[in-house]
Amino acid sequence: MTTDTRRRRLLKWLTATTGLGLASRGAQAATEHQDLFGEPEHKLVYQFNQADLDYMDAVLFSVGAMLRQHGDNIHMVITVIGPGIHILAKQPRRPVPELIRQRVSSLAAYGVAFHACGNTMKSLDWTKDDMLEFAGIVEIGADDLMTLQEQGYSYISW
Repeated sequence: MTTDTRRRRLLKWLTATTGLGLASRGAQAATEHQDLFGEPEHKLVYQFNQADLDYMDAVLFSVGAMLRQHGDNIHMVITVIGPGIHILAKQPRRPVPELIRQRVSSLAAYGVAFHACGNTMKSLDWTKDDMLEFAGIVEIGADDLMTLQEQGYSYISW
């Protein structure tokens, strides 16, 4: 069994058995990933800012493809702002198909961090309690994108 496979199984086991896992602590996932596995060679941040089904599908497909390509040698963050925020809501106010919700949860279980924009949440009168357990909250989504790029994350936007 390769190191990548062992690490992915550990992540799945942690998530399944403890309900905690790396993904369930949102914004802490990047730091904890680094603590457990060392610094990945690749770091990538996606901007997710639309509620359109084709857009959601394309971005999530790309994230999955990068995860399959690089395994544990990549850490990815999806910064969710504006209309895209509904993918992280327990009760979205825009349509989010069940398949998209499952893909988001699956990516989180594999260590992809999801950062929800606090400003967008405020505009909807949402709090942390309105968000899925694994969603990390950042004060300003644009600041999160900038800060992650300053930390060496490559930036992807559709």
